[in-house]
Amino acid sequence: MNKSRNLIYGSLLLLPAAVLLWVFTYQPILATLYHSFFSTPKGRRAAVFVGVDHYTRMIEDPVFWQALTNNIVYAAATIPASMALALAMALFVNNRIHGQGLVRMAYFTPTVLPMVAVANIWLFFYAPSYGPVDQLLGLVGLGHNNLLGTPSTALWALIVITIWKEAGFFMIFYLAALQQISPTLIEAARLEGATPLQTFRRVTAPLIMPTTLFVLVNALIGAFRLVDHVIALTKGGPDNATTLLLFYIYETGFQYWDTGCAAALTVFLLTVLALIALFQFGYLDKKVHYR
Repeated sequence: MNKSRNLIYGSLLLLPAAVLLWVFTYQPILATLYHSFFSTPKGRRAAVFVGVDHYTRMIEDPVFWQALTNNIVYAAATIPASMALALAMALFVNNRIHGQGLVRMAYFTPTVLPMVAVANIWLFFYAPSYGPVDQLLGLVGLGHNNLLGTPSTALWALIVITIWKEAGFFMIFYLAALQQISPTLIEAARLEGATPLQTFRRVTAPLIMPTTLFVLVNALIGAFRLVDHVIALTKGGPDNATTLLLFYIYETGFQYWDTGCAAALTVFLLTVLALIALFQFGYLDKKVHYR
């Protein structure tokens, strides 16, 4: 009787979370998979089953491959750079320095700025001729650049913005992890004659590995869900140089109104993220020490 009662109580407690997961996660995923096999309904013309036609078009689309390549480059550049910068900032502000609170606030401020403000700030920074970035480049003879309007530099300009904006967010998690490390462990390493670098490699880094895995997952998801920066700054241009996967899905579904192809693109993106998550939690999680 008690077991049945506990089962009922437990189920009732889990029911709100289960309903939310179904409504906002699992049901949209299944609906997207279903619509990826049907054409886009237009007016009175209902959707018809087209099989894998959307996936075939996706594979044959050169813009899709360019968006995928852009996203891989974007992720490969932003994830390690933002994580390394966040860890360096956390190590710095974790020490006793003058104005520690102000420094932490300065590091975290880019994270809380609205996207419109960030876009306007960096549009000014990247402005040709009179922007601060172009003026600094002009001091070494490399001025008069339209960094957001040139295909070879536009994606890297977005990468710099992302690193600047995300590093402060990741710093908070690293700082919390560093403050949980017992000072006696650091003192013991120093008494054994370990250098600061050895102490970091042998003591600090292993103890913050759970946080590193958490930050890595968030950084990876953020790298493949970026769309607001692209819309506000470049709109995928010039010549699709800054078109990323999620922006391409948005463009296909809401500008070209090809919801079937957008659903197929979404299924591809979810599959890629799921495979990466399986690798992270199946392989990297084994190398994480939680105790």
